[in-house]
Amino acid sequence: MSLTPPITLKNLSFEWPTGERALADLDGTFPAGLVGLTGRNGSGKTTLLKLIAGLLAPTSGSVEANAQIGYLPQMITLEKDATVAQLLGVEKSLVALKAIEAGSVDPADFDAVGNDWDVEARVDVELNRLGLGHVSLERRIGSLSGGETMLLAVLGLRLAGNEITLLDEPTNNLDAPTRELLYELVRSWKGTLIVVSHDLELLEMMEHTVELHAGELRVFGGPYSVYVQQLETEQQAAQQAAKTAQATLKVEKRQRVEAETKLARAKRKGRAEQLGGGLPKILANSLKQKSEANAGKMRSHLDGKVENAQAKVDDADRKVRQVEHINLELPDPELPSSKNVAIVSSGTTQQIIQGPERVGLIGPNGSGKSTLLRQMVSGDAASGKLKGEICLDRVGFLPQRLIGLDDQLSAMENVAAVAPSANSGKIRNMLARLLLRGASADRPLAVLSGGERFRVYLATLLLSEPTAQLLILDEPTNNLDIDSVRQLAEALQAYRGALLVVSHDQNFLAQLNLDYFLELSAQGTLSKSYPNPV
Repeated sequence: MSLTPPITLKNLSFEWPTGERALADLDGTFPAGLVGLTGRNGSGKTTLLKLIAGLLAPTSGSVEANAQIGYLPQMITLEKDATVAQLLGVEKSLVALKAIEAGSVDPADFDAVGNDWDVEARVDVELNRLGLGHVSLERRIGSLSGGETMLLAVLGLRLAGNEITLLDEPTNNLDAPTRELLYELVRSWKGTLIVVSHDLELLEMMEHTVELHAGELRVFGGPYSVYVQQLETEQQAAQQAAKTAQATLKVEKRQRVEAETKLARAKRKGRAEQLGGGLPKILANSLKQKSEANAGKMRSHLDGKVENAQAKVDDADRKVRQVEHINLELPDPELPSSKNVAIVSSGTTQQIIQGPERVGLIGPNGSGKSTLLRQMVSGDAASGKLKGEICLDRVGFLPQRLIGLDDQLSAMENVAAVAPSANSGKIRNMLARLLLRGASADRPLAVLSGGERFRVYLATLLLSEPTAQLLILDEPTNNLDIDSVRQLAEALQAYRGALLVVSHDQNFLAQLNLDYFLELSAQGTLSKSYPNPV
């Protein structure tokens, strides 16, 4: 077995066209096996994966990989008309195989098949093992749920058999049963798998954790919990070192002040003796010069001790991490408690969301949750027995796949488009509260990380005119780091309007203090429940 690391980074730097540096002089290696890549939103994880995959070119430095790389982005960009076979990456093999079965002797068809003569059988086995045997290879991606699409994309990478595979937030949009299926794929993965995720259960399966923080890459042995424990231990030591350094600096400064006081007293005493005429002038001047020289040496020595203590404080402070906080002040939409907000019905069952109620819409992948929300927002007639209607005009909608804004415009420009009366200062202040500052607010949406894109969409909802009385959020925790998920829940707890949210993040739902749940079954039936299903 080769001891060469699968991926090595050498002085890797990347700048956006705006001149903003995303990564600077990054050195490090990724170990073989199952690897979790962690770091706060905006730290550059997605950018790093794209550089490793070859989708972005380094501004300087290099990425060295010892094998072929497969890559799954946060957002699957295949057209909705693409087929499942294309998503799995087996279309060319299948087409060539069918051509050969029909009598083709074209060498190109044999090259396309390669050693995959049993590709169709292997795909059928894998689909059945994942409970997706009912999904035909000719089916269009647009007809699949987000969870089904993601699971099939991961399966496609597994079938490809690359020695190195990169997954960016693979459990987004997956319900609990589907996540278990993905976990099984991960547990039996062959080769090196590098995963970016905020899914704690997935991160606990990793053999190594690599952290990208403050432009540095660090490797920790073990899963996420080991990394967290080690980091907490380091931070406790760093905080104690910072306190000790501050205390030492305080002592040195006090001693410097006390010494200056003594020098001032000695100087006054010497002047008094000189005025008293007790010493010859030459001797008095000599003593004065000697005293001043000694005072200068003492000041220099004490100043050096203060500067040294300050340097230790600065060094200790740099090792103490500051957790930035999303700090939102949600406007009051002034929604009457008696106002009907939305009506959802299935057959003879009808549920009415009234006033500032907080409702979770839950159900298995493929039951139609996202479809129902889109139909409600667009006003189109719902298909089948399930129907939804919104009774308000002032609605803010955060779609699961974060579409609807202009990817070529900046965060500032997208928010300004929905808030014409807000000046640039107000918009920048809102974005800053969402941790989008400086050049990040001026970069095109297309080059932002998933977490940064989410914050831009959220800003358009919160600053839109007039203020939304109903927020509809479809998988809002996708691509958010663990701290941001908690902070978003805290912000939404203070919202005074109605809230309708779809999320497979059970911990997030528990933090929202929802009034009740509407559950869609796979058969399209609708039921209401009050107990928290977590």
